Amino acid sequence: MAIYLTHESKVLVQGMTGAEGMKHTRRMLAAGTDVVGGVNPRKAGRTVDFDGRAVPVFGTVAEGIAATGADVTVVFVPPAFAKSAVLEAADAGIGLAVVITEGIPVHDAVAFTSYARHRGTRIIGPNCPGLITPGQSDAGIIPADITKPGRIGLVSKSGTLTYQLMYELRDIGFSTCVGIGGDPVVGTSHIDCLAAFQEDPDTELVVLIGEIGGDAEERAAAYIRGHVTKPVVGYIAGFTAPEGRTMGHAGAIVSGSAGTARAKREALEAAGVRVGSTPTETARLVLELLEAGG
Repeated sequence: MAIYLTHESKVLVQGMTGAEGMKHTRRMLAAGTDVVGGVNPRKAGRTVDFDGRAVPVFGTVAEGIAATGADVTVVFVPPAFAKSAVLEAADAGIGLAVVITEGIPVHDAVAFTSYARHRGTRIIGPNCPGLITPGQSDAGIIPADITKPGRIGLVSKSGTLTYQLMYELRDIGFSTCVGIGGDPVVGTSHIDCLAAFQEDPDTELVVLIGEIGGDAEERAAAYIRGHVTKPVVGYIAGFTAPEGRTMGHAGAIVSGSAGTARAKREALEAAGVRVGSTPTETARLVLELLEAGG
């Protein structure tokens, strides 16, 4: 099993013919992803060869869905065009839109995440690495060769820490890893993923990676307390961040005690989550819990 993405997922790539789209489409195909088409209105009707696999280019997302039955799109378009790309995908009825693009204005993200939710489209991102169900499908930019299928679910604000925990726990492996993005407005939250992992029979333990800024981790802690029975291990990036400074992601702004790594850690620990002080210690806590049977 998995959450959101499986071997049955049929993936379109909006912006496939651009440099980043080409590079990551080739990598996704190599990982086993069923990429069924690209979308570029200026190159509709063409095909692109990826190491012997011809992938058609459609003029619109709706045309791609009609021709292929696609249910996932990965968005690799520049920030100025990201809003229209996501709105188009939602209007076409896509089930999942993975928005890799960074630098999208907050008001655009507010508009398209709200619209997509109304249309029944789940957004992962923006400004995220995407998600991977190892051995089945990879939608985004997460490396497929650093882990294997396994029992751990992972939800993370940070792309780099996603990769590090995947690598450190590669001997156990993962059900699905979801990089939700670190912008102030994202389409899928820690809570959404926690709920999905709770229902996934093949996920035995969940790793939650947060970072300073905002209150997403505190809200996740409250949700865990009331709804999650599986063990959860956490890590919060930014323990050494100076107060009042913007750090890394656009959402990582700390003011006073609100949004600090310490406050987030305390909230999670109060909900029964074991929280590591470093990524390596976090991986060790996961191993201890799994060896103890949760």
